[in-house]
Amino acid sequence: MEKPELSVQVRSERKKGAARKIRRSGLIPGVLYGPSVGNVLLAIDPHALLKAVDTDAGTNTLIKLRVEGAEELAGKVVMLRDLQVDPLNRIPLHADLYEIRMDETVMVEVPVRLAGKAVGIDEGGILDQGIRELRVECLPGSIPEMLEVDVTALGMGQSIHVSDIVLPEGVKVVGELSTAVASISAPLAEEEVAAPAEGEEPVEGEAAAPAEGEEAAPPAEGEAPAKPKEE
Repeated sequence: MEKPELSVQVRSERKKGAARKIRRSGLIPGVLYGPSVGNVLLAIDPHALLKAVDTDAGTNTLIKLRVEGAEELAGKVVMLRDLQVDPLNRIPLHADLYEIRMDETVMVEVPVRLAGKAVGIDEGGILDQGIRELRVECLPGSIPEMLEVDVTALGMGQSIHVSDIVLPEGVKVVGELSTAVASISAPLAEEEVAAPAEGEEPVEGEAAAPAEGEEAAPPAEGEAPAKPKEE
């Protein structure tokens, strides 16, 4: 699959306020790090970055760099490892790019998608998806866009576990294999609230408690008022 390209600029300014200056120019600060590059400060076009990862692979997309100011970095393959976004206006603020070696394995999170209609649903059950992403290890060129799990044969009370997923060649799971990916459970029964039988009177000698905000009724004629409770 052809890798999208991303043009970036190497920056050296580390002074206070440098990030704001970069953002005023329409770019965002970023950093490239990895086994052979160390840490390189970058200025990145946020729109070009979002376009590069706008694929089915999402943040697992392999990106080819075009670098202004450091030709030795040109052609490096990277992945977007972190993107800080303003929580109010959702504008990108900072990006971390990680250098990828095509001959070395990487660990990534891959989406899990359920396919088919489980027979347990027709039996009145509820389908629950236990995990939506699965951490796997493989070579960069073998990263699956997603892992599809067929739940068609899943009946009431049954589960599909991580160990049941058929993985592409060269891909292995990192984590607990016994975790449930999908399961069918019976719906919860409504709790019945006990209520007095129709026409049932309170026990003699007991007065009904006043509702919140209401004053207690005065005692009947000739009846002593109730003593206040001691604090």
